[in-house]
Amino acid sequence: MTMAKADEWRSRGRYFSWRPAHEDAAPVQIFHVELGDPDAPVLLLIHGWPTSSIDWSAIADQLSARFRVCALDFPGYGFSDKPPGWGYSLARDTELIEFYVSEVLGAETGVVVGHDRGDSVALRYVASRADGRPAMRLEHLVLSNGNVFLPLSNLTGAQRQMLDAKSWATMKNSLTPAQLAAGLGASTFTPARKAGDPEVEALSAIFDHDNGIAVLHDTIQYLVERSKDEEAWLTELARTSFPVTVIWGLYDAVSPPRVASYVWNEYLMLKPGRNRLYFVPDANHYLQVDRPDAFVRVLLDALEPADDQKPGALGAELGAPLLVDSSRPRLPAAADLLRG
Repeated sequence: MTMAKADEWRSRGRYFSWRPAHEDAAPVQIFHVELGDPDAPVLLLIHGWPTSSIDWSAIADQLSARFRVCALDFPGYGFSDKPPGWGYSLARDTELIEFYVSEVLGAETGVVVGHDRGDSVALRYVASRADGRPAMRLEHLVLSNGNVFLPLSNLTGAQRQMLDAKSWATMKNSLTPAQLAAGLGASTFTPARKAGDPEVEALSAIFDHDNGIAVLHDTIQYLVERSKDEEAWLTELARTSFPVTVIWGLYDAVSPPRVASYVWNEYLMLKPGRNRLYFVPDANHYLQVDRPDAFVRVLLDALEPADDQKPGALGAELGAPLLVDSSRPRLPAAADLLRG
């Protein structure tokens, strides 16, 4: 009998202890996984809510052939500690990322790939660099399906219940890890995953670890935190010198493609550098699980872009990922296009 996915992923990792430097918080044990040559370029994968680094397991081995692939579980998630009332926040997780890359990895440069809530951590991390705080020098930032502009998102009824303290007080007594995993499997994967599917079973295992259900109300408050700062973070992102790539699964109903399109049009299309927007057909919110080969293909295409590559499919096969747009220094006048 093969090892269950969650057990197999946990067997590949280890732990380090961490606490916020200037706050009254107990130390927590942080689970992380490192794959590939320790001397290879760092590729840091940042997970979303309410899942964990296991989201990256389908692509980690492929990428480890070229990178030092690194991923951790934030406090409150996955196989890391989940103490009630610990003070979960994007601010603390940004500080944790800074500690991880400098003290644990010893990395001076690297590529960062975010997904879902991980996009928010990455954007705040970029903003912290502007404030002069020590951080790894980013060579490339990749954002994938996440509510990076909340006015265009579609928060689910369950998310709204978890955000509200009163409704959560009732909900938490009936919600089980298996139910949460099944709900995500049915709504955020394509094709939908049912109970018994390895992905659903893995999610159930990480939610069950250290009673993860109990801290869902605390961890989802990141949406409140980002609602106050998201436009400032995006504005700062538009000023950066490193390339930014957006990769989006088209079937996502919670973080729909209009989110990616808006952020691209308003903040990245005219940003200096080789910035790119890709769509992945036949992929939902967890595009790195739905279509891992396509995700890796797009990521490598973005990190080593051809000078003359035009928008279009990356292959002739049906469902090939699409390069939608590349940044440019200015928009041409309509008359110039007609004369061309």
